[in-house]
Amino acid sequence: MKTVRIAGASGFWGDRNDALLDQVTAGPVDIVMLDYLAEVTMAILRKKMQDRPSSGFATDFLKALDPALELIVDRGIQIVTNAGGMNPQACAEAVLGIAERKGIRGLKVGLVTGDDVFGSIDGLLERGVGLENLDTKEPFSKIQPRVLSANAYLGSDPIADALKQGAQIVVTGRCTDSALVLGPCIEKFGWKPDDWDRRAAGVIAGHVIECGGQASGGNFSGGWQDVPNLENLGYPIVEVAENGEFEVQKHESLGGRITPAVIKEQLIYEIGDPKSYLTPDVTADFTSIQLEDLGNNRVRTTGIRGRPPPEHLKVSVTYADGWTNVVSMTFVWPQAHERAERTVELVLARCKKMGIQIDDYHAALIGASGAHGPMAPARDSDAPEVLLRFAMRASDRTSAKRFSAEMAPMMLDGVPGACRGLTPGRSEPTPMVNHWPTLIPRDAVEPQVSVLVS
Repeated sequence: MKTVRIAGASGFWGDRNDALLDQVTAGPVDIVMLDYLAEVTMAILRKKMQDRPSSGFATDFLKALDPALELIVDRGIQIVTNAGGMNPQACAEAVLGIAERKGIRGLKVGLVTGDDVFGSIDGLLERGVGLENLDTKEPFSKIQPRVLSANAYLGSDPIADALKQGAQIVVTGRCTDSALVLGPCIEKFGWKPDDWDRRAAGVIAGHVIECGGQASGGNFSGGWQDVPNLENLGYPIVEVAENGEFEVQKHESLGGRITPAVIKEQLIYEIGDPKSYLTPDVTADFTSIQLEDLGNNRVRTTGIRGRPPPEHLKVSVTYADGWTNVVSMTFVWPQAHERAERTVELVLARCKKMGIQIDDYHAALIGASGAHGPMAPARDSDAPEVLLRFAMRASDRTSAKRFSAEMAPMMLDGVPGACRGLTPGRSEPTPMVNHWPTLIPRDAVEPQVSVLVS
């Protein structure tokens, strides 16, 4: 039975850049997928494009690709990535730039676009598409004048099409993370559009490796002390068979651990209803998954079932949401926690007196309740020190800037025991871009596939 070995080499923008080189040098692979996008990432990329229109993609992909490209070309390894973000055209052209610099001729780079539906918003509203917030059900009118971008989650078929056209590297914009694995499977095995079980298997294989090292022992809460050679973590590989069954593996020479327990932690990551994991390609039933520990860092996955996909596509909308500023200050024992709490009250009172508008704020007392907030257990002893991280949001830049000016005087005018925080001086406000999830009809999106050649 035919199989294909698909390796993961990135779980987010900011992941290790050397994982790609590891995956192509430490053992055999056919395809490497690199996932860079999250909702917050799209918002960040939108902000970058505002400052520089030629940006808007995950530049870390270029750092990962550069030292590995010659080997990738020589071995015929295919690369699939959503690093294109908000600007896949610029990302694909940057890949060609690396190839040109290295003297590589004839490299085919597939480009998948069509996820950008910003220009279709008015037409959708005229059609009666509400674009209400998928989570809160708020009306789109609340943010409409401030919308900056709108990108639909594409599925796997455009990726498969690019590979069929001979692309060795495929760059997409916003697509589902799992499409980076399902697309190559469709191209290699010719899975039909209504082969729901196999497509669901491809989605779940993609879900397993989309977060990089999290499926090979990284971030493992079920025994992290026993994960070997974590400093040289080997990212996961799925060896997918034509019938949809697959094994999760890693290169033997690299660190990490692959067991059913590790895979289960990844499987429940961000899935919602486990019986109905919704994607543009298929609705996957995670409760049908059967895991078998084969030993030696190999886990077999079988029994996966799928159903037709939903009628609508998810869209990630970003919009301008005012200005934010973050200040910090450290407080020492004794009564460090109380000193920090009182300083929050003082700064808020000062802002009210000075007419500084604060739309929202969050005060994290790191060392006491920074991670758990009000759910933190009662303290049985006073912390030796507490770091106050005080963040706020305002509709205007002036208020956000003046907020930081009220923190510095607390060194002399507030409670005792205050020290400098994380950064010296007054922090500067930054524009805030927020995320608005919504749904649109499938026929509102027209993916386009092209192939560029070095």
